[in-house]
Amino acid sequence: MAKRGYWVRTIFTATVLTALWLLLSGLYKPMILGFGAASVVLVVLVVRRMDAVDGDQFAIRLKPIPFLGYMIWLLVEIAKSNWAVTKIVLSPTMPIRQHLFNVPCSQQTDLGQVIFASSITLTPGTISVETEEGHFQVHALDYSDDDMDALADMDMRVTTVDGGSHNV
Repeated sequence: MAKRGYWVRTIFTATVLTALWLLLSGLYKPMILGFGAASVVLVVLVVRRMDAVDGDQFAIRLKPIPFLGYMIWLLVEIAKSNWAVTKIVLSPTMPIRQHLFNVPCSQQTDLGQVIFASSITLTPGTISVETEEGHFQVHALDYSDDDMDALADMDMRVTTVDGGSHNV
């Protein structure tokens, strides 16, 4: 039964890669289709080989609808942050209040922690510098006391999407 799942994943990967290739290329000439087919076969072989070597797999427990809501919320936060950073950069006095601080994270899975750290880094003016057990070290361009509350809200949202329980 495990072998069947292996082939299902392989066929699924090949199908997704083929669809992506066709969607992104937009060209349907025989030579281009041949290059696409060769690329898909090569990638599938490399992925299968990597899977055979390390066998490292993990379950993705993301909740699809809340994740979509989180992505919309994150895009709005990125736009607001972009505006704030733009005002700072264009200001003649450049009122920068840099700060390096620790942000606790409550995600139980590696994927949840990656989503949280990436969300921090995607937000203009902040970057996840280092990960430690139970927290991230973050650098902010324009630090304020409200940043911790905003990051705690982001942490809670990611934990909810990740399928874990939020530890308050």
